Amino acid sequence: MTLLVVGSVAFDSVATPFGQKDRVLGGSANFFSMAASLLTKVQLVGVIGEDFPQEHVEYLKGREIDVSGLQRVPGKTFHWKGKYEYDLNEAHTLETHLNVFADFKPQLPEHFKAPDHLFLANIDPELQLNVLNQVTRPKLVALDTMNYWIQGKRPALLNVLKHVDLLFVNDAEARQLSGEHNVVKAASAIRRMGPRTVIIKRGEYGALLLEAGLAFYAPAYPLEDVFDPTGAGDTFAGGVMGALDRWGGFNEHTSRQAMVVGGVLASYVVEDFSFDRVRKVTLQDVQSRYADLRRFTDFKDLPLPE
Repeated sequence: MTLLVVGSVAFDSVATPFGQKDRVLGGSANFFSMAASLLTKVQLVGVIGEDFPQEHVEYLKGREIDVSGLQRVPGKTFHWKGKYEYDLNEAHTLETHLNVFADFKPQLPEHFKAPDHLFLANIDPELQLNVLNQVTRPKLVALDTMNYWIQGKRPALLNVLKHVDLLFVNDAEARQLSGEHNVVKAASAIRRMGPRTVIIKRGEYGALLLEAGLAFYAPAYPLEDVFDPTGAGDTFAGGVMGALDRWGGFNEHTSRQAMVVGGVLASYVVEDFSFDRVRKVTLQDVQSRYADLRRFTDFKDLPLPE
């Protein structure tokens, strides 16, 4: 099976109540690939500048991530600067320097054009549609977006959603896109736009999967220490898509397992800045927290008098 991701590879400068880091590795495709590569082989498409460390590119290769689609061009790499208050569910953007990402035009190598699963990370919906036009129809197309595109490029976003099977959004994005306050109603409205399945990311409260006839809630893994939530959503998506690619695609059972795997991987990435924690995670670590979550959420039928 093959999993293709198209998105950003970046530097992040992050401040939280528990510390700060300057120009650490980040970007949606980067976080996604780091998580998914623990489970399956990943093909990555993105753009970097002359300042991006080659040792990280080599590290990605070492994780069996095919970086043939990672373009290095003259200029500086995309750089995001932000901070979090004690409410770690909300990022406050301080600076955004698109740099080489401003002119990013995804060009897929020939051997990238027939993936089994495709994840269109949070980029301009016109670029997402451009990628779809370069590939043969994958078994599953998943997409992430954000408030900036929902507000600023809604027609283009609605167009690309017609070709998507699975949409990842958070609570606020689901409400903004659908016009519905209740997230269950919001998911129903979004499914009428094209995606048959909607996954609503709820940060420290877990994630909710909704489709016709199926609803599943995956709780977040309870943690004592959270240092930096940057990239948690992309890591979650990487875990979900990596699990689906590894275990045979999307059905009622694999989708539930994939949601929990995604949540487990997200629980690791938030325990430190950038990839400092998740790069040390093994499949045995994932299995351990997966088993914990099964135990935490297990309960018996309620005995009622007949």
